[in-house]
Amino acid sequence: MGPDRCGQALLQIGINMMALPGGRHLDSIPLQEQRLHFMQVDSVQRWMEDLKLMTECECMCVLQAKPISLEEDTQGDLILAGGPGPGDPLQLLLKRGWVISTELRRIGQKLAQDRWARVHSMSVRLTCHARSMVSEYSTISRTASQEMAQAEKLLMENALSSLPSRRECLQVENEHVLKSMKACVSETLSMLGQHFGQLLELALTREVQALVRKIDTSDNIYITESTTGNLFSLTQEGAPLCRIIAKDAQSLSFQPEGGVVALFKVCRQDSFRCLYPQALRTLASICCVEEGVHQLEKVDGILCLTDILTDDSHSEATRAEAAAVVAQVTSPHLSFTQHLTSFLENMEEIVTALIKLCQEASSGEVFLLASAALANITFFDKMACEMLLQLNAIRVLLEACGDKQRVDTPYTRDQIVTILANMSVLEQCASDIIQENGVQFIMGMLSEKPRSGTPAEVAACERVQQKAAVTLARLCRDPDVAQEAVRLSCMSRLIELCRSPSERNSSDAVLVACLAALRRLAGVCPEGLQDSDFQQLVQPRLVDSFLLCSNMEESFV
Repeated sequence: MGPDRCGQALLQIGINMMALPGGRHLDSIPLQEQRLHFMQVDSVQRWMEDLKLMTECECMCVLQAKPISLEEDTQGDLILAGGPGPGDPLQLLLKRGWVISTELRRIGQKLAQDRWARVHSMSVRLTCHARSMVSEYSTISRTASQEMAQAEKLLMENALSSLPSRRECLQVENEHVLKSMKACVSETLSMLGQHFGQLLELALTREVQALVRKIDTSDNIYITESTTGNLFSLTQEGAPLCRIIAKDAQSLSFQPEGGVVALFKVCRQDSFRCLYPQALRTLASICCVEEGVHQLEKVDGILCLTDILTDDSHSEATRAEAAAVVAQVTSPHLSFTQHLTSFLENMEEIVTALIKLCQEASSGEVFLLASAALANITFFDKMACEMLLQLNAIRVLLEACGDKQRVDTPYTRDQIVTILANMSVLEQCASDIIQENGVQFIMGMLSEKPRSGTPAEVAACERVQQKAAVTLARLCRDPDVAQEAVRLSCMSRLIELCRSPSERNSSDAVLVACLAALRRLAGVCPEGLQDSDFQQLVQPRLVDSFLLCSNMEESFV
Protein backbone atom coordinates (compact mmCIF):
# COMPACT_ATOMS: atom_id res chain seq x y z
CA MET A 1 0.00 0.00 0.00
CA GLY A 2 2.78 2.41 0.95
CA PRO A 3 4.73 2.45 -2.32
CA ASP A 4 1.55 2.58 -4.38
CA ARG A 5 0.27 5.64 -2.59
CA CYS A 6 3.67 7.28 -2.76
CA GLY A 7 3.81 6.49 -6.45
CA GLN A 8 0.48 8.23 -6.93
CA ALA A 9 1.76 11.21 -4.98
CA LEU A 10 4.85 11.46 -7.14
CA LEU A 11 2.77 11.26 -10.31
CA GLN A 12 0.81 14.28 -9.12
CA ILE A 13 3.90 16.42 -8.62
CA GLY A 14 3.77 19.14 -11.24
CA ILE A 15 7.20 18.53 -12.79
CA ASN A 16 9.31 15.46 -13.39
CA MET A 17 12.45 16.48 -11.57
CA MET A 18 14.13 13.14 -12.26
CA ALA A 19 14.09 13.65 -16.04
CA LEU A 20 17.54 13.92 -17.53
CA PRO A 21 18.11 16.52 -20.25
CA GLY A 22 18.18 14.79 -23.58
CA GLY A 23 18.37 15.91 -27.21
CA ARG A 24 17.58 19.38 -28.38
CA HIS A 25 13.89 18.69 -28.78
CA LEU A 26 11.29 16.31 -30.18
CA ASP A 27 11.46 14.28 -26.99
CA SER A 28 8.22 12.41 -27.75
CA ILE A 29 9.37 10.82 -31.02
CA PRO A 30 12.32 8.76 -32.27
CA LEU A 31 13.75 11.86 -33.98
CA GLN A 32 15.05 13.04 -30.61
CA GLU A 33 17.42 10.10 -30.26
CA GLN A 34 18.43 10.60 -33.89
CA ARG A 35 19.45 14.20 -33.21
CA LEU A 36 21.54 13.06 -30.25
CA HIS A 37 24.08 11.82 -32.77
CA PHE A 38 24.80 15.43 -33.66
CA MET A 39 24.65 16.85 -30.17
CA GLN A 40 27.00 16.61 -27.23
CA VAL A 41 25.28 16.79 -23.86
CA ASP A 42 27.81 17.70 -21.19
CA SER A 43 26.95 14.88 -18.79
CA VAL A 44 29.99 15.57 -16.60
CA GLN A 45 28.84 19.12 -15.96
CA ARG A 46 25.35 17.88 -15.14
CA TRP A 47 26.82 15.28 -12.77
CA MET A 48 28.93 17.88 -10.99
CA GLU A 49 25.86 20.05 -10.50
CA ASP A 50 23.85 17.16 -9.09
CA LEU A 51 26.78 16.13 -6.91
CA LYS A 52 26.15 19.18 -4.76
CA LEU A 53 22.88 17.58 -3.72
CA MET A 54 24.35 14.17 -2.89
CA THR A 55 26.01 14.32 0.54
CA GLU A 56 25.76 12.42 3.78
CA CYS A 57 23.11 13.81 6.03
CA GLU A 58 25.49 14.30 8.96
CA CYS A 59 24.50 17.92 9.56
CA MET A 60 20.84 17.00 9.84
CA CYS A 61 21.59 14.27 12.34
CA VAL A 62 23.69 16.63 14.49
CA LEU A 63 21.03 19.33 14.41
CA GLN A 64 18.46 16.84 15.62
CA ALA A 65 20.86 15.68 18.40
CA LYS A 66 20.59 12.13 17.14
CA PRO A 67 23.43 9.69 16.54
CA ILE A 68 24.53 9.27 12.94
CA SER A 69 22.75 6.26 11.52
CA LEU A 70 24.84 3.20 10.82
CA GLU A 71 22.44 1.91 8.21
CA GLU A 72 24.03 1.21 4.88
CA ASP A 73 21.63 3.28 2.83
CA THR A 74 22.38 6.57 4.59
CA GLN A 75 25.30 7.17 2.24
CA GLY A 76 22.85 8.20 -0.45
CA ASP A 77 20.92 10.72 1.65
CA LEU A 78 20.12 13.97 -0.04
CA ILE A 79 20.75 17.42 1.30
CA LEU A 80 21.09 20.65 -0.62
CA ALA A 81 24.74 21.40 0.11
CA GLY A 82 25.26 23.98 -2.62
CA GLY A 83 22.11 25.50 -3.96
CA PRO A 84 21.42 27.79 -6.90
CA GLY A 85 22.86 31.24 -7.07
CA PRO A 86 21.12 34.19 -5.48
CA GLY A 87 18.25 35.68 -7.42
CA ASP A 88 17.71 32.57 -9.57
CA PRO A 89 14.21 31.38 -8.63
CA LEU A 90 13.80 28.93 -11.49
CA GLN A 91 16.96 27.00 -10.62
CA LEU A 92 15.97 27.10 -6.96
CA LEU A 93 12.59 25.55 -7.78
CA LEU A 94 14.07 22.90 -10.09
CA LYS A 95 16.82 21.80 -7.71
CA ARG A 96 14.74 21.90 -4.54
CA GLY A 97 11.90 20.18 -6.36
CA TRP A 98 14.23 17.40 -7.51
CA VAL A 99 15.42 16.82 -3.94
CA ILE A 100 11.92 16.84 -2.45
CA SER A 101 10.46 14.49 -5.06
CA THR A 102 13.38 12.12 -4.53
CA GLU A 103 12.87 12.18 -0.74
CA LEU A 104 9.16 11.46 -1.18
CA ARG A 105 9.94 8.42 -3.30
CA ARG A 106 12.53 7.12 -0.82
CA ILE A 107 10.24 7.58 2.18
CA GLY A 108 7.68 5.44 0.38
CA GLN A 109 10.29 2.72 -0.14
CA LYS A 110 11.30 2.75 3.55
CA LEU A 111 7.64 2.70 4.60
CA ALA A 112 7.05 -0.39 2.47
CA GLN A 113 10.01 -2.07 4.24
CA ASP A 114 8.68 -1.07 7.71
CA ARG A 115 11.90 0.79 8.49
CA TRP A 116 10.27 3.29 10.79
CA ALA A 117 13.47 4.89 12.09
CA ARG A 118 14.42 5.86 8.55
CA VAL A 119 10.88 7.04 7.84
CA HIS A 120 11.18 9.46 10.74
CA SER A 121 14.65 10.82 9.91
CA MET A 122 13.78 11.23 6.23
CA SER A 123 10.48 12.93 7.14
CA VAL A 124 12.41 15.47 9.23
CA ARG A 125 14.75 16.11 6.32
CA LEU A 126 11.84 16.37 3.88
CA THR A 127 10.17 18.95 6.11
CA CYS A 128 13.36 21.01 6.20
CA HIS A 129 13.75 20.90 2.43
CA ALA A 130 10.12 21.93 1.86
CA ARG A 131 10.27 24.78 4.38
CA SER A 132 13.60 25.96 2.92
CA MET A 133 12.20 25.99 -0.60
CA VAL A 134 9.15 28.00 0.44
CA SER A 135 11.24 30.43 2.49
CA GLU A 136 13.95 30.95 -0.14
CA TYR A 137 11.49 31.33 -2.99
CA SER A 138 9.40 33.82 -1.00
CA THR A 139 12.54 35.86 -0.35
CA ILE A 140 13.51 35.90 -4.04
CA SER A 141 10.10 36.39 -5.61
CA ARG A 142 8.86 38.94 -3.00
CA THR A 143 5.33 38.70 -4.35
CA ALA A 144 2.94 35.78 -4.45
CA SER A 145 -0.50 35.18 -5.89
CA GLN A 146 -3.47 34.20 -3.75
CA GLU A 147 -3.37 30.69 -5.28
CA MET A 148 0.27 30.29 -4.27
CA ALA A 149 -0.39 31.51 -0.75
CA GLN A 150 -3.19 28.98 -0.39
CA ALA A 151 -1.06 26.13 -1.75
CA GLU A 152 1.78 27.10 0.60
CA LYS A 153 -0.59 27.10 3.57
CA LEU A 154 -1.91 23.64 2.69
CA LEU A 155 1.61 22.29 2.32
CA MET A 156 3.00 23.78 5.53
CA GLU A 157 0.05 23.48 7.88
CA ASN A 158 -1.71 20.34 6.76
CA ALA A 159 0.65 17.97 4.96
CA LEU A 160 4.01 18.52 6.67
CA SER A 161 2.52 18.72 10.15
CA SER A 162 0.88 15.32 9.62
CA LEU A 163 4.16 13.43 9.19
CA PRO A 164 4.88 10.92 12.00
CA SER A 165 6.87 11.93 15.10
CA ARG A 166 9.96 10.10 16.36
CA ARG A 167 8.02 8.58 19.27
CA GLU A 168 5.37 7.21 16.93
CA CYS A 169 7.98 5.71 14.64
CA LEU A 170 10.22 4.10 17.27
CA GLN A 171 8.12 3.32 20.34
CA VAL A 172 5.00 1.76 18.89
CA GLU A 173 5.34 -2.03 18.70
CA ASN A 174 1.75 -3.18 18.36
CA GLU A 175 1.42 -4.72 14.89
CA HIS A 176 -2.18 -3.59 14.45
CA VAL A 177 -1.29 -0.02 15.40
CA LEU A 178 1.71 -0.04 13.05
CA LYS A 179 -0.47 -1.27 10.20
CA SER A 180 -2.92 1.54 10.86
CA MET A 181 -0.05 4.03 11.07
CA LYS A 182 1.33 2.76 7.77
CA ALA A 183 -1.95 3.50 6.02
CA CYS A 184 -2.10 6.92 7.65
CA VAL A 185 1.48 7.83 6.68
CA SER A 186 0.86 6.62 3.14
CA GLU A 187 -2.20 8.85 2.96
CA THR A 188 -0.16 11.76 4.31
CA LEU A 189 2.55 11.23 1.70
CA SER A 190 -0.07 11.20 -1.03
CA MET A 191 -1.56 14.46 0.28
CA LEU A 192 1.93 15.95 0.60
CA GLY A 193 2.70 15.06 -2.99
CA GLN A 194 -0.49 16.75 -4.17
CA HIS A 195 0.07 19.96 -2.19
CA PHE A 196 3.74 20.14 -3.12
CA GLY A 197 2.87 19.57 -6.76
CA GLN A 198 0.32 22.37 -6.72
CA LEU A 199 2.72 24.80 -5.07
CA LEU A 200 5.61 23.88 -7.36
CA GLU A 201 3.52 24.16 -10.51
CA LEU A 202 2.16 27.55 -9.51
CA ALA A 203 5.66 28.85 -8.71
CA LEU A 204 7.16 27.44 -11.91
CA THR A 205 4.27 28.85 -13.93
CA ARG A 206 4.86 32.27 -12.44
CA GLU A 207 8.58 32.23 -13.28
CA VAL A 208 8.16 30.72 -16.74
CA GLN A 209 5.56 33.27 -17.71
CA ALA A 210 7.87 36.04 -16.55
CA LEU A 211 10.31 34.79 -19.20
CA VAL A 212 7.54 34.61 -21.79
CA ARG A 213 6.45 38.16 -20.95
CA LYS A 214 10.02 39.37 -21.42
CA ILE A 215 10.19 37.75 -24.88
CA ASP A 216 6.81 39.19 -25.81
CA THR A 217 7.57 42.77 -24.82
CA SER A 218 11.27 43.12 -25.59
CA ASP A 219 12.54 44.84 -28.72
CA ASN A 220 16.17 44.30 -27.70
CA ILE A 221 17.78 41.51 -29.68
CA TYR A 222 20.24 40.55 -26.93
CA ILE A 223 17.58 40.33 -24.22
CA THR A 224 15.33 38.30 -26.51
CA GLU A 225 18.19 35.96 -27.42
CA SER A 226 19.14 35.35 -23.79
CA THR A 227 15.55 34.84 -22.65
CA THR A 228 14.71 32.50 -25.52
CA GLY A 229 17.81 30.46 -24.67
CA ASN A 230 16.64 30.19 -21.06
CA LEU A 231 13.21 29.10 -22.23
CA PHE A 232 14.71 26.42 -24.48
CA SER A 233 16.78 25.07 -21.56
CA LEU A 234 13.58 24.69 -19.57
CA THR A 235 11.92 22.68 -22.35
CA GLN A 236 14.68 20.08 -21.93
CA GLU A 237 13.50 19.37 -18.37
CA GLY A 238 10.51 17.42 -19.66
CA ALA A 239 6.91 17.56 -20.87
CA PRO A 240 5.41 19.12 -17.68
CA LEU A 241 7.47 22.28 -18.13
CA CYS A 242 6.57 22.38 -21.83
CA ARG A 243 2.91 22.38 -20.81
CA ILE A 244 3.53 25.26 -18.42
CA ILE A 245 5.28 27.22 -21.18
CA ALA A 246 2.39 26.61 -23.58
CA LYS A 247 -0.29 27.85 -21.17
CA ASP A 248 -2.51 30.52 -22.65
CA ALA A 249 -4.26 33.59 -21.29
CA GLN A 250 -7.34 31.71 -20.12
CA SER A 251 -5.37 29.97 -17.38
CA LEU A 252 -3.11 32.88 -16.39
CA SER A 253 -4.38 36.06 -14.83
CA PHE A 254 -0.98 37.75 -14.96
CA GLN A 255 0.23 36.85 -18.47
CA PRO A 256 -1.36 37.90 -21.79
CA GLU A 257 -0.23 34.93 -23.88
CA GLY A 258 1.70 31.66 -23.80
CA GLY A 259 5.17 30.79 -25.00
CA VAL A 260 4.09 29.53 -28.44
CA VAL A 261 2.43 32.85 -29.26
CA ALA A 262 5.43 34.86 -28.09
CA LEU A 263 7.92 32.74 -30.05
CA PHE A 264 5.93 32.97 -33.28
CA LYS A 265 5.82 36.70 -32.72
CA VAL A 266 9.63 36.62 -32.79
CA CYS A 267 9.54 34.56 -36.00
CA ARG A 268 7.38 37.17 -37.70
CA GLN A 269 9.72 40.11 -37.07
CA ASP A 270 12.44 40.78 -39.64
CA SER A 271 14.55 42.55 -37.02
CA PHE A 272 14.87 39.22 -35.15
CA ARG A 273 15.85 37.08 -38.16
CA CYS A 274 19.08 35.93 -36.56
CA LEU A 275 17.00 34.53 -33.66
CA TYR A 276 14.66 32.47 -35.84
CA PRO A 277 16.64 29.19 -35.46
CA GLN A 278 16.67 29.46 -31.66
CA ALA A 279 12.99 30.38 -31.47
CA LEU A 280 11.99 27.54 -33.83
CA ARG A 281 14.10 25.04 -31.88
CA THR A 282 12.25 26.05 -28.73
CA LEU A 283 8.90 25.79 -30.50
CA ALA A 284 9.70 22.25 -31.62
CA SER A 285 10.38 21.27 -28.02
CA ILE A 286 7.16 22.84 -26.75
CA CYS A 287 5.12 21.08 -29.45
CA CYS A 288 5.92 17.67 -27.97
CA VAL A 289 2.83 18.28 -25.79
CA GLU A 290 -0.76 18.70 -26.91
CA GLU A 291 -1.11 22.20 -25.49
CA GLY A 292 1.79 23.39 -27.63
CA VAL A 293 0.31 22.01 -30.85
CA HIS A 294 -3.09 23.56 -30.09
CA GLN A 295 -1.47 26.93 -29.56
CA LEU A 296 0.48 26.56 -32.81
CA GLU A 297 -2.76 25.92 -34.68
CA LYS A 298 -4.50 28.89 -33.04
CA VAL A 299 -1.81 31.39 -34.12
CA ASP A 300 -1.54 30.10 -37.72
CA GLY A 301 1.85 28.61 -36.94
CA ILE A 302 1.76 26.26 -39.93
CA LEU A 303 1.39 29.21 -42.29
CA CYS A 304 4.40 30.89 -40.66
CA LEU A 305 6.45 27.68 -41.01
CA THR A 306 5.42 27.40 -44.67
CA ASP A 307 6.54 30.97 -45.34
CA ILE A 308 9.93 30.27 -43.76
CA LEU A 309 10.47 26.98 -45.59
CA THR A 310 9.58 28.42 -48.99
CA ASP A 311 11.61 31.62 -48.59
CA ASP A 312 15.15 31.08 -49.90
CA SER A 313 16.28 34.33 -48.28
CA HIS A 314 16.19 32.56 -44.93
CA SER A 315 19.35 30.76 -43.85
CA GLU A 316 19.63 27.00 -44.14
CA ALA A 317 19.73 26.75 -40.34
CA THR A 318 16.43 28.60 -40.07
CA ARG A 319 14.72 26.38 -42.65
CA ALA A 320 16.15 23.26 -40.99
CA GLU A 321 14.69 24.27 -37.62
CA ALA A 322 11.34 24.99 -39.31
CA ALA A 323 11.53 21.46 -40.73
CA ALA A 324 12.11 20.19 -37.18
CA VAL A 325 8.88 21.84 -36.02
CA VAL A 326 7.04 20.24 -38.95
CA ALA A 327 8.54 16.86 -38.03
CA GLN A 328 7.31 17.31 -34.46
CA VAL A 329 3.74 18.32 -35.23
CA THR A 330 3.29 15.56 -37.85
CA SER A 331 4.75 12.79 -35.69
CA PRO A 332 2.74 9.55 -36.03
CA HIS A 333 3.47 8.90 -32.36
CA LEU A 334 1.32 11.87 -31.30
CA SER A 335 -2.39 11.26 -31.77
CA PHE A 336 -3.33 14.89 -31.16
CA THR A 337 -1.51 16.14 -34.28
CA GLN A 338 -3.69 14.26 -36.76
CA HIS A 339 -6.27 17.01 -37.17
CA LEU A 340 -4.21 19.98 -38.28
CA THR A 341 -6.44 21.29 -41.05
CA SER A 342 -4.06 24.15 -41.77
CA PHE A 343 -1.30 21.65 -42.50
CA LEU A 344 -3.30 19.93 -45.23
CA GLU A 345 -3.93 23.31 -46.83
CA ASN A 346 -0.19 24.00 -47.03
CA MET A 347 1.10 20.45 -47.48
CA GLU A 348 2.13 20.70 -51.14
CA GLU A 349 4.27 23.79 -50.53
CA ILE A 350 5.82 22.23 -47.43
CA VAL A 351 6.65 18.94 -49.14
CA THR A 352 8.18 20.74 -52.12
CA ALA A 353 10.32 22.92 -49.83
CA LEU A 354 11.46 19.92 -47.79
CA ILE A 355 12.56 17.98 -50.87
CA LYS A 356 14.54 21.01 -51.97
CA LEU A 357 16.12 21.26 -48.53
CA CYS A 358 17.14 17.58 -48.72
CA GLN A 359 18.66 18.16 -52.13
CA GLU A 360 20.64 21.23 -51.06
CA ALA A 361 21.52 20.21 -47.48
CA SER A 362 25.09 21.07 -46.53
CA SER A 363 25.23 18.80 -43.48
CA GLY A 364 23.91 15.57 -42.07
CA GLU A 365 21.78 17.30 -39.45
CA VAL A 366 19.98 19.48 -41.99
CA PHE A 367 19.24 16.45 -44.17
CA LEU A 368 18.09 14.47 -41.12
CA LEU A 369 15.59 17.14 -40.05
CA ALA A 370 14.19 17.61 -43.55
CA SER A 371 13.92 13.87 -44.26
CA ALA A 372 12.37 13.22 -40.84
CA ALA A 373 9.68 15.79 -41.59
CA LEU A 374 9.01 14.10 -44.96
CA ALA A 375 8.89 10.66 -43.34
CA ASN A 376 6.31 11.81 -40.81
CA ILE A 377 4.25 13.54 -43.48
CA THR A 378 3.98 10.27 -45.43
CA PHE A 379 2.22 8.84 -42.37
CA PHE A 380 0.15 11.98 -41.93
CA ASP A 381 -1.59 11.90 -45.31
CA LYS A 382 -1.52 9.50 -48.27
CA MET A 383 -1.51 12.35 -50.80
CA ALA A 384 1.99 13.20 -49.65
CA CYS A 385 3.34 10.00 -51.23
CA GLU A 386 1.85 10.95 -54.59
CA MET A 387 3.35 14.42 -54.30
CA LEU A 388 6.76 12.93 -53.52
CA LEU A 389 6.52 10.67 -56.55
CA GLN A 390 5.79 13.66 -58.79
CA LEU A 391 8.71 15.58 -57.27
CA ASN A 392 11.18 12.76 -58.10
CA ALA A 393 11.78 12.21 -54.39
CA ILE A 394 13.13 8.68 -54.94
CA ARG A 395 15.94 10.00 -57.11
CA VAL A 396 16.75 12.81 -54.66
CA LEU A 397 16.84 10.48 -51.65
CA LEU A 398 18.83 7.69 -53.29
CA GLU A 399 21.37 10.16 -54.68
CA ALA A 400 21.81 11.55 -51.18
CA CYS A 401 22.65 8.07 -49.91
CA GLY A 402 25.87 8.23 -51.90
CA ASP A 403 26.86 11.48 -50.19
CA LYS A 404 28.48 10.75 -46.82
CA GLN A 405 28.24 14.40 -45.86
CA ARG A 406 24.45 14.18 -45.88
CA VAL A 407 23.73 10.52 -45.08
CA ASP A 408 26.16 8.86 -42.72
CA THR A 409 24.11 7.46 -39.84
CA PRO A 410 21.42 4.80 -39.38
CA TYR A 411 19.14 7.53 -38.05
CA THR A 412 19.12 9.26 -41.42
CA ARG A 413 18.81 5.99 -43.35
CA ASP A 414 15.85 5.18 -41.11
CA GLN A 415 14.07 8.28 -42.42
CA ILE A 416 14.87 7.47 -46.05
CA VAL A 417 13.70 3.88 -45.87
CA THR A 418 10.54 5.00 -44.05
CA ILE A 419 9.69 7.29 -46.95
CA LEU A 420 10.37 4.48 -49.45
CA ALA A 421 8.29 2.01 -47.46
CA ASN A 422 5.30 4.35 -47.42
CA MET A 423 5.71 5.27 -51.08
CA SER A 424 5.99 1.62 -52.11
CA VAL A 425 2.23 1.16 -51.68
CA LEU A 426 1.88 3.11 -54.95
CA GLU A 427 2.10 0.95 -58.06
CA GLN A 428 4.02 3.65 -59.97
CA CYS A 429 6.77 3.55 -57.36
CA ALA A 430 8.26 0.24 -58.63
CA SER A 431 9.48 1.60 -61.95
CA ASP A 432 11.20 4.57 -60.27
CA ILE A 433 12.89 2.24 -57.78
CA ILE A 434 14.32 0.08 -60.57
CA GLN A 435 15.37 3.09 -62.62
CA GLU A 436 17.32 4.58 -59.69
CA ASN A 437 18.88 1.23 -58.61
CA GLY A 438 16.73 1.35 -55.50
CA VAL A 439 16.67 -2.43 -55.01
CA GLN A 440 20.42 -2.40 -54.47
CA PHE A 441 19.97 0.34 -51.87
CA ILE A 442 17.30 -1.73 -50.09
CA MET A 443 19.64 -4.73 -50.15
CA GLY A 444 22.26 -2.60 -48.41
CA MET A 445 19.72 -1.55 -45.77
CA LEU A 446 19.15 -5.21 -44.92
CA SER A 447 22.80 -5.31 -43.81
CA GLU A 448 22.67 -2.19 -41.62
CA LYS A 449 24.97 -2.55 -38.61
CA PRO A 450 25.55 -0.22 -35.64
CA ARG A 451 28.97 1.38 -35.35
CA SER A 452 28.90 2.45 -31.71
CA GLY A 453 26.73 -0.23 -30.16
CA THR A 454 24.66 2.29 -28.19
CA PRO A 455 21.05 1.22 -27.55
CA ALA A 456 19.71 4.11 -29.63
CA GLU A 457 21.86 3.23 -32.64
CA VAL A 458 21.10 -0.50 -32.34
CA ALA A 459 17.38 0.29 -32.29
CA ALA A 460 17.79 2.53 -35.35
CA CYS A 461 19.51 -0.26 -37.24
CA GLU A 462 16.69 -2.64 -36.36
CA ARG A 463 14.17 -0.17 -37.74
CA VAL A 464 16.18 0.20 -40.94
CA GLN A 465 16.29 -3.59 -41.46
CA GLN A 466 12.60 -3.99 -40.69
CA LYS A 467 11.46 -1.19 -43.01
CA ALA A 468 13.79 -2.35 -45.78
CA ALA A 469 12.18 -5.80 -45.63
CA VAL A 470 8.69 -4.25 -45.63
CA THR A 471 9.59 -2.09 -48.63
CA LEU A 472 10.94 -5.11 -50.49
CA ALA A 473 7.82 -7.16 -49.76
CA ARG A 474 5.58 -4.41 -51.10
CA LEU A 475 7.65 -3.72 -54.20
CA CYS A 476 7.94 -7.40 -55.14
CA ARG A 477 4.36 -7.30 -56.31
CA ASP A 478 6.06 -6.14 -59.48
CA PRO A 479 7.79 -9.10 -61.21
CA ASP A 480 10.62 -6.88 -62.47
CA VAL A 481 11.47 -5.78 -58.93
CA ALA A 482 11.29 -9.38 -57.71
CA GLN A 483 13.67 -10.57 -60.44
CA GLU A 484 16.11 -7.76 -59.62
CA ALA A 485 15.94 -8.69 -55.93
CA VAL A 486 16.75 -12.32 -56.69
CA ARG A 487 19.63 -11.27 -58.94
CA LEU A 488 21.10 -9.22 -56.08
CA SER A 489 20.86 -12.21 -53.68
CA CYS A 490 18.21 -10.61 -51.51
CA MET A 491 16.73 -14.04 -50.78
CA SER A 492 20.00 -15.25 -49.29
CA ARG A 493 20.21 -12.20 -47.06
CA LEU A 494 16.59 -12.59 -45.93
CA ILE A 495 17.21 -16.25 -45.05
CA GLU A 496 20.31 -15.25 -43.07
CA LEU A 497 18.32 -12.66 -41.14
CA CYS A 498 15.63 -15.22 -40.36
CA ARG A 499 17.98 -17.97 -39.24
CA SER A 500 20.66 -15.93 -37.45
CA PRO A 501 19.34 -13.92 -34.46
CA SER A 502 22.60 -11.96 -34.15
CA GLU A 503 22.16 -10.59 -37.69
CA ARG A 504 18.90 -8.95 -36.65
CA ASN A 505 19.88 -8.28 -33.02
CA SER A 506 17.26 -10.86 -32.01
CA SER A 507 14.53 -8.48 -33.15
CA ASP A 508 11.11 -10.09 -33.62
CA ALA A 509 9.92 -7.17 -35.76
CA VAL A 510 12.78 -7.69 -38.20
CA LEU A 511 12.10 -11.44 -38.27
CA VAL A 512 8.42 -11.01 -39.16
CA ALA A 513 9.22 -8.48 -41.90
CA CYS A 514 11.93 -10.73 -43.38
CA LEU A 515 9.66 -13.79 -43.39
CA ALA A 516 6.96 -11.80 -45.19
CA ALA A 517 9.43 -10.51 -47.80
CA LEU A 518 10.93 -13.97 -48.30
CA ARG A 519 7.50 -15.50 -48.91
CA ARG A 520 6.65 -12.78 -51.42
CA LEU A 521 9.91 -13.45 -53.31
CA ALA A 522 9.42 -17.20 -53.14
CA GLY A 523 6.06 -16.82 -54.81
CA VAL A 524 7.79 -15.22 -57.80
CA CYS A 525 11.07 -17.18 -57.88
CA PRO A 526 10.70 -20.44 -55.88
CA GLU A 527 13.81 -21.90 -57.55
CA GLY A 528 15.96 -19.56 -55.48
CA LEU A 529 15.24 -21.53 -52.30
CA GLN A 530 16.69 -24.76 -50.97
CA ASP A 531 14.20 -27.41 -49.89
CA SER A 532 14.96 -26.96 -46.18
CA ASP A 533 14.43 -23.19 -46.43
CA PHE A 534 11.16 -23.69 -48.27
CA GLN A 535 9.89 -26.28 -45.78
CA GLN A 536 10.81 -24.24 -42.70
CA LEU A 537 10.45 -20.60 -43.76
CA VAL A 538 7.84 -20.54 -46.55
CA GLN A 539 5.56 -23.56 -46.49
CA PRO A 540 4.34 -23.46 -42.83
CA ARG A 541 2.03 -20.85 -41.39
CA LEU A 542 3.81 -17.56 -40.75
CA VAL A 543 3.41 -17.97 -37.00
CA ASP A 544 5.00 -21.43 -37.09
CA SER A 545 8.00 -20.19 -39.06
CA PHE A 546 8.29 -17.27 -36.66
CA LEU A 547 8.34 -19.57 -33.63
CA LEU A 548 10.90 -21.83 -35.27
CA CYS A 549 13.27 -18.94 -36.06
CA SER A 550 12.78 -17.05 -32.80
CA ASN A 551 13.71 -20.15 -30.79
CA MET A 552 16.61 -21.10 -33.02
CA GLU A 553 20.00 -21.38 -31.30
CA GLU A 554 22.96 -20.26 -33.34
CA SER A 555 25.81 -22.58 -34.14
CA PHE A 556 29.22 -21.06 -33.54
CA VAL A 557 31.09 -23.87 -35.24
